[in-house]
Amino acid sequence: MPVMTGAGVVRKQEAQDDERFGSSSHGPLRPYPDEMAHTVASRPVPDVETWARSALAQLGHVPGVHRAGLALAEGGGRRLLFTASDRSNEHSVEWCEVDAYEDVPLNHAVRTGEAVVGSLDDLAYLYRAFADRQTLKTHALASFPIVAAGHVQGGYVLFFDTPQRFDQPQLTELEDLGARLGVDLRRVQRATTHASRSLQAEPMPDGAHAVSYSVAADLRAVAQARHFVLRTLAAWGIEEDTADNAILCLSELVTNAIIHTDAGCEIRVVLDRDVLTTTVRDGGSTVVVDPRNVTVDPLAEHGRGLQLVDAVSTRWGSELDAVGMTVWFVLEPASTPVGRSIPQLPSM
Repeated sequence: MPVMTGAGVVRKQEAQDDERFGSSSHGPLRPYPDEMAHTVASRPVPDVETWARSALAQLGHVPGVHRAGLALAEGGGRRLLFTASDRSNEHSVEWCEVDAYEDVPLNHAVRTGEAVVGSLDDLAYLYRAFADRQTLKTHALASFPIVAAGHVQGGYVLFFDTPQRFDQPQLTELEDLGARLGVDLRRVQRATTHASRSLQAEPMPDGAHAVSYSVAADLRAVAQARHFVLRTLAAWGIEEDTADNAILCLSELVTNAIIHTDAGCEIRVVLDRDVLTTTVRDGGSTVVVDPRNVTVDPLAEHGRGLQLVDAVSTRWGSELDAVGMTVWFVLEPASTPVGRSIPQLPSM
């Protein structure tokens, strides 16, 4: 897993890291309130709240941590539901809704799958407003994605009251913690039935454009869905390359939904501040494939659609519940953050 660190990385590591790290550019910084108090969001289902309390308890037991935060991606990854260990979560978890594009460490980990670690002084180089809002008790911070089935489900952030080395063993341990939380979350999602599965009922950001389309349980309907979305993207003035990639991913997801279920599916396309999010929800699919486990065998029947989506989209995700599967993908202008990244850590 790539890990982004602050500018002031321990000097004695620089010689051995020079060949492993690279640098890039970063966008404008925005404030990050200590409590991330934005729009109050409706709480997830009870089983997810149970998972959240357990996750916060596990995060709180990491040595040196005095505060932990937890975020879940929703709305095609455009929004995050956030809660923290210093909230009153005994009877019900207190969630708030935040913009996934606020430029802060946790949001970066969820958006990109890249961990962010460092001392508060180091991270102030990248996140000045965020660092200025922290209490004197915080000396270091680590934000890691929560990963399951090959993609990011959310993320967690740890506030340390003591300096941290963030050496390879510690980074591996924190990455593994995110993976374990992801497996547990996936298990909860599979057992959950949502009261309403209509994509049309999903909340939409102010000023965004959105359309929905129902696809019949017939492979011939895939072409109709493609044409509908292509016309919509043209009307919105989406550039040709982005539209082509969107149609390519959409075709794969809709085809998968029809092949693997006895029902059709629903499509939702949202354009919000030049970020295009497409969601496909079916009524009975039961399998999602980690694209990293798909071979290059051209005859492989499973996972090739998701492998293509993984390669073409900026990011993607899925939610599998007791009713069916929801898969979304995002296309946006390419950008990379300032910092130094290391290659994927070894899997355990």
